[in-house]
Amino acid sequence: MKRYLVLAEGKSADPHYGKTLRGVVDYGLDPVVAILDTQRAGETHRDIPIVGSVKEALEYAPTTALVGVATQGGRFPPEWRVMLRESISAGLDIENGLHEFLAFDPELAGLAETLGVELRDLRRPPAGLSVPTGANLAVDADIVLTVGSDCAIGKMTVSLELDRAARGRGLESVVVPTGQTGIATAGWGIAVDAVVSDFLAGAAEQLVVEGARHGGRLLWVEGQGSLVHPMYSGVTLGLLHGSAPHAYVLCHRAGSNEIEGAPGHPIPPLDALVRLHEEISLPARPALVAAVAVNTRGLDDAAAGRAVREAAELTGLPADDPVRFGPDRLLDAVLAALPAGKAAAAPSS
Repeated sequence: MKRYLVLAEGKSADPHYGKTLRGVVDYGLDPVVAILDTQRAGETHRDIPIVGSVKEALEYAPTTALVGVATQGGRFPPEWRVMLRESISAGLDIENGLHEFLAFDPELAGLAETLGVELRDLRRPPAGLSVPTGANLAVDADIVLTVGSDCAIGKMTVSLELDRAARGRGLESVVVPTGQTGIATAGWGIAVDAVVSDFLAGAAEQLVVEGARHGGRLLWVEGQGSLVHPMYSGVTLGLLHGSAPHAYVLCHRAGSNEIEGAPGHPIPPLDALVRLHEEISLPARPALVAAVAVNTRGLDDAAAGRAVREAAELTGLPADDPVRFGPDRLLDAVLAALPAGKAAAAPSS
């Protein structure tokens, strides 16, 4: 078992850029024993101590330092090199989810080799990726893809919550990780936003095939980007066609009407987003939006309830916030929408 020190300098309180930290703490298989953020040293996050240095973190006996933040463009700020160097010098393996690969850094890779430390670049695509073969249409599982009105609004969290609920009902359910946070929590997967565009759909196909090999008869594919995002729509479409889902769960942050970080780019109404995803489905595998997951973070319970009701009224679909109000309503809607019912017919032994 790994014991994580999560490197989250300046972002441990940020739900957007600190989402890897949150994902690993809430859903990871291995424990987080400390978080490094000099701006919050002495505080805690979910009862996990926040420390001000790698040296201070060693008191909690971590084995692996995980880069727990996202950055604009996926690059390391210059000051991060000090933390990375200190972590390697302390004998900690490094897991890195940014686009800047540590294994290609001569200084850090050389130091790691000298000290016998492993550098794992979670976004580094595996060798041998190619275009889809059609195997995605032959996977013996029901496939559900979370899609969204924007980036970083909870697509991974919705996938994990619905998977947890499905497994609680005895279903053979598996989350298919498509990004660095999902890979860190599950221990496998491909970061599809780092794959050459021609092979992105092929990578998604490989992932759903592997998800079935992991025992999944119900696969929750972690969504990426958004079809209406001016920067990241490409990864969304490749993932959508390559994973060939039977159904979608549309995710939306309550109150959002413009793409975050892209002024002047409006978010269409939810009913229009439902039609967009259904119409752009792979023709060989038409899929419907089964439900709407509403992220109500920052709202009080009354406002959150109104936001959920408004989403349901606008789309005519079941809607809920699976974190605040529980996942059962959304899970029921998804299971009802699946065509062959493989998941419902195959309870785990």
